[in-house]
Amino acid sequence: MDNWNTRTKLVHGGTRRSQYNEVSEAIFLTQGFVYDNAEQAEARFIETGPDEFIYARYGNPTVSMFEQRIALLEGAEDAFATASGMAAVNGALTSVLKAGDHVVSAKALFGSCLHILENILSNFGVEVTFVDGPNLDEWRAAVRPDTKLCFFESMSNPTLEVIDIKGVSEIAHSVGALVVVDNVFSTPVFSKAIEQGADVVVYSATKHIDGQGRALGGVVLGTKDFIRGTLEPYMKHTGGSLSPFNAWIMLKGLETIDLRVRAQADAALKLAEAVQGHPALIRAIYPGLKNHAQNALVQTQLGGKGGTVLSLDIKGGKEAAFKFLNAMTIAVISNNLGDAKSIATHPATTTHQRLSDELKDELGISPGLVRFSVGLEDADDLIADLSAALDASQL
Repeated sequence: MDNWNTRTKLVHGGTRRSQYNEVSEAIFLTQGFVYDNAEQAEARFIETGPDEFIYARYGNPTVSMFEQRIALLEGAEDAFATASGMAAVNGALTSVLKAGDHVVSAKALFGSCLHILENILSNFGVEVTFVDGPNLDEWRAAVRPDTKLCFFESMSNPTLEVIDIKGVSEIAHSVGALVVVDNVFSTPVFSKAIEQGADVVVYSATKHIDGQGRALGGVVLGTKDFIRGTLEPYMKHTGGSLSPFNAWIMLKGLETIDLRVRAQADAALKLAEAVQGHPALIRAIYPGLKNHAQNALVQTQLGGKGGTVLSLDIKGGKEAAFKFLNAMTIAVISNNLGDAKSIATHPATTTHQRLSDELKDELGISPGLVRFSVGLEDADDLIADLSAALDASQL
């Protein structure tokens, strides 16, 4: 399977069939497993093989198929599936860190990620230093000989800054620190974060991997030593594992993720090019645009693809942004992304509302900023809808 091309891996990778040789992957809805005898039970609790399971919190055949398939796509040795994207972020960080450790993190993060770093880890005695993610000089100045871990979103939410994975990894590894990357906005289709130096990659499978708004899920990818030796003992005892039914949904999502994400990214670029310069906009933010601050990095790190999300900073602040949102006829107002349906979000009052006004200003999350996740609708229909909504925002 290692020699297969991406789309073949996404359809067939990790498949394990029961004695019935089903075409579609089976859902093993069971919390436990039966042993032939007491000796077998004893042996399995000492060490399990690839086709041996103990308890659904520890592992499940359907979940294992998803883990193997996403690991093939990412180019990782192993993966552990989790109940949500935040369970993946929390597990990847907390399983490694202890009181007295030092972490360097980009400051532009999803609100819940920021809460883990600012509050939960700090409450347990972990010291966290925040830096401007795209600025490698700040990373160099912040890391110390005792830095245990560096964390960042490879493309930030919602201002779409792109961080140099290779550059940060080289800085972190120079002091022996682990690099953990939240790769959701870059997607596993365009980003090769492990190849570029990341040690651990985290996804909210709720986003592009499912891609159709059906289920929560997450996954952590890395070396077999990290996944099975560090992360798994933490996750299986704290209960953040993915359900078999949700794993099956994610398996079905992986079959089409390459097709969906490429179509969405092409449409996102077309939308960004069409609306930039609209008189209702202060700026249109999309990493695929040539005027984006990290567009050169997008060419090397993401193969020239700017992702599936653009952000629009609308003149007139919150009032105008709400007029824009309420005038749309195709996209829905929600707080997910990476869906087949286009979704618009007002970060300042939803996903990032808990941030102070000062931090919002620093991160560029203005009252007029709208995050727009591009779906699978016709791009020309979306352009017409966004243009009309932008016109309406100024009335």
